[in-house]
Amino acid sequence: MSDDLDLEPLASLDDDDEEVLLAESDDFDMPDVDSEFPEPDADGASSNTPGGGTGTPADVDLSKKSFDPITKFFEDTPSKVYDDPAYYKTVLTGENDTAKRIHMVLTRYLTCQDPKDKTVYRQQIVTAFWEFVKSVAPKMINSSTPMCKRMFLRYGVLLPSLFTAEQKDMFAKAITENTSGEPVYYMDEWFQAIASGTLSLSATDETRPTHKAGAGNGAEEQRRLMELQSKNSGKLQSAESQVKVQEAARKTVETELQAKLNVLADHNPHPVLPRYHAAYSDTQRRAITEINEKLRALIKIDKELDKALREMAEVKASYDSVAQKLEAGPAPAALNTGDLETEMSTVRQMAKMTIGRQGNQFPLFSREFFHCMPKSTGFRENVINILSWIESIDPGAFCRIHKNMSNRIVPFVLLLPTYGDFGFCWEPFDRYNRITSRGRIIVPMYPRDLTIAILRAVADLRWQVAKEKASYYWMEEGLTGQYYQWIDSKKLKGDLKSFFVEDYILWMTKESTGVQRLDKTVRGIFWRFMPFPQALKDDLKKRSLVYAELCQKDMNRAMSDGY
Repeated sequence: MSDDLDLEPLASLDDDDEEVLLAESDDFDMPDVDSEFPEPDADGASSNTPGGGTGTPADVDLSKKSFDPITKFFEDTPSKVYDDPAYYKTVLTGENDTAKRIHMVLTRYLTCQDPKDKTVYRQQIVTAFWEFVKSVAPKMINSSTPMCKRMFLRYGVLLPSLFTAEQKDMFAKAITENTSGEPVYYMDEWFQAIASGTLSLSATDETRPTHKAGAGNGAEEQRRLMELQSKNSGKLQSAESQVKVQEAARKTVETELQAKLNVLADHNPHPVLPRYHAAYSDTQRRAITEINEKLRALIKIDKELDKALREMAEVKASYDSVAQKLEAGPAPAALNTGDLETEMSTVRQMAKMTIGRQGNQFPLFSREFFHCMPKSTGFRENVINILSWIESIDPGAFCRIHKNMSNRIVPFVLLLPTYGDFGFCWEPFDRYNRITSRGRIIVPMYPRDLTIAILRAVADLRWQVAKEKASYYWMEEGLTGQYYQWIDSKKLKGDLKSFFVEDYILWMTKESTGVQRLDKTVRGIFWRFMPFPQALKDDLKKRSLVYAELCQKDMNRAMSDGY
């Protein structure tokens, strides 16, 4: 750390706070929150609903086809939460011994002059931070939790004096609530959703322990039923989509049929015998042929609709049966401490992965390490705006195919306050509902380039979804198969997915603008399996013969077997 940062944060604290901060842990007595701190004011209030709306972002709406444009990125009036002189003490108040430890280590770190000792304290802060998170996270389910504790989890802000004036103003104007309704969560909202049961636990390689006969059996049965219900929910949504598609198709054909019948029923008088109607005209005779075709189409649609309705009825019966069993079972606990601790350990691992082995593991916000501009900081609105841009170039980025239907399913996005550069996909979809469940991608909030970090996460999601779709044949079929065969033909050594991620970044940032950076074969693979929108294709083919040839191949495939 630079010398001007060592003691300057302490200068903004009053005398009492400075004495508390510089005290040794044995002498540090935590104040009682009820007696020493008033209730948070309007700026410190927080919603108990992740997302802030009446609905929950966890619900999947298959009818939504794109992100709503972000029109407001920051509040006009800054929050006063970081102006509270008791911010630091309020974050530490009411917690266990981990608060004393992080206070002691942070004090030594900020006042230390020896670079070697500073490195040791810096490593100790990492451990102390995540231990302290275990104490703070369960309180997120309580709507009366002070806002500063939420901001500690959300942005890693423990000591507001580590802000510069500009940074403090920027974070104070950050929009607190999720006004978009998109499944993008800050860390405090994520733990709140996990604790309340809105979100299920993130997948891990560890298997859940099986409970022996006794008190644990009821909870285990409830967990099994919830997993079954998640699977049934995906089947029900898929079946409902099939029914809606067939109903829409029937409505379209019926409208066209009605128009043909109207043409057929319109009779002109005979030119020689005006008291009589003329025979059918050539147009009407063609209409009869077309009516026959429409009737055959209706018969086919009716069979598909009947099949879809029967499947939906069966799935709904199964869904309702499990729902009744869940209602008859014991009520879920308001806070599942075991699950929350499991998720906290998982999130810590996620944070490490966003940083990488050689990155900056420092977990607290500090002006020395934060170098992002307002639009390049991982605030929710900035992330949604970039995701919308990605989808405008890669329309299939968040789509999954089921029964020849493309379902747009935006993944859960967890924003972690780390100085990492690596966004990634934790899981492509829920293991119990592969049809309509959301995947999970992780995005660092303070990277060198936010767009690249999010592109890495989306590329990882793209790869994993394509690999799961191809299943055992992922090295032979589809996107992953053709890309693997190209890598194998080039005798390239290294992680296959890493090669794909870097090529995807070039595809989105360079090739989409007409700048050719990919190998010809890779460009052809991406053009086939991750196509640009038609308008962009038409623009690219005017720029280069390379893209014109790819467009011609599209036309040839459409005229033969198609995609």
